[in-house]
Amino acid sequence: MLLGGAAAGAGVAALTACTPGIDETPQDSLLDVGTDTIPFFGTHQAGIATPPQAFATFVALTLRNEADAEAIRRMLQVLTDDASRLAEGRGALADTEPELARTPARLTVTLGFGSALVRRAAGRSAVPSWLKPLPSFGIDDLDDRWTGGDLLLHVAADDQVTVAHAVRMLLKTARATALPKWRQSGFRRSRGSEKPGTTMRNLFGQVDGTVNLRPEDDDFASGVWNDEGWMAGGTSCVLRRIRMDLDGWDRLDTPGRDQAMGRRQSDGAPLTGEHEFDEPDFEAMGPHGFSVIPDFSHIARARGDDPRPTMLRRSFNYDDDPVDAGDGGITDAGLLFLAYQRDVDEGFVPVQRRLDELDLLNQWTTPVGSAVFAIPPGCQKGGFIGDTLF
Repeated sequence: MLLGGAAAGAGVAALTACTPGIDETPQDSLLDVGTDTIPFFGTHQAGIATPPQAFATFVALTLRNEADAEAIRRMLQVLTDDASRLAEGRGALADTEPELARTPARLTVTLGFGSALVRRAAGRSAVPSWLKPLPSFGIDDLDDRWTGGDLLLHVAADDQVTVAHAVRMLLKTARATALPKWRQSGFRRSRGSEKPGTTMRNLFGQVDGTVNLRPEDDDFASGVWNDEGWMAGGTSCVLRRIRMDLDGWDRLDTPGRDQAMGRRQSDGAPLTGEHEFDEPDFEAMGPHGFSVIPDFSHIARARGDDPRPTMLRRSFNYDDDPVDAGDGGITDAGLLFLAYQRDVDEGFVPVQRRLDELDLLNQWTTPVGSAVFAIPPGCQKGGFIGDTLF
């Protein structure tokens, strides 16, 4: 039987009052996550030094053949307007579902440029020397489905509906000039499920990102932000799709996992330490004369002569339809690895070459996608992302 509105309301109120465990948190506090915003305008684009959100979608687009500098300029102007509105919780200019924009949930939109876009907009001389495909690495098994791109849309928020809506609005704006090449979505822990600042875990269960540049570090700016020409205030981005063999990892015992990483999976501490951020002792020897942290471990290979981090890592897990899982596989999952640095050739490439040579973790990880983008500086109101290029 259907209850009238008044009767139904009274019944719900009575049930709430009598049922233990009902959350009586005031409605305003429940909306805190949804109403939080991150400023779009500024010296640098948001979404880089910003504390990572729970959800992110990355879309690479290919410019249409007829897209010239003026078409690219117009596209970037409208994308900037759309993104700034959405970040404030307002619908984009031609938004047909502005209701979905009212929950910004710390939405950020970050734009990146491939070499073809820079060349068409400002000529070959404007393309930075590092804005090119990465060198070939022995561990790579790259699929064109996840590789390259002329324009990157990096959309992140603490709400998946917010991300999905923003991505669609931006793609509608761009489609007269550029079309999607690939789309990848990732996630971290939901906001509020862990203390702020907790290092993320990947789907192997490992603490991932302990050694990292942080905005409060003295060398963050010199390691991340470029200061030359149209890129001043911008940075470079390497995006790698790394498939992780979770089924194979299942067969490895805890000591084997710890040895492969050089850290304890339980708490992220180096094998020579007690806490996650303890400095590893790569000279320490065990009772049988072997290094406590093996030379083939991930942290030993990642470490160069200079122990300081050379890039900002800001990655997300992915877990997709297992169509590529292989015979008997049940998962197609891994890491959307992002690295931001002033110069790809100086920051990312030397580390990856060391890992390519002798990282035991390579047995369970395979890069299947790769792209490099120039992340232009931010802009002020009245300007647009990429205006320094024109």
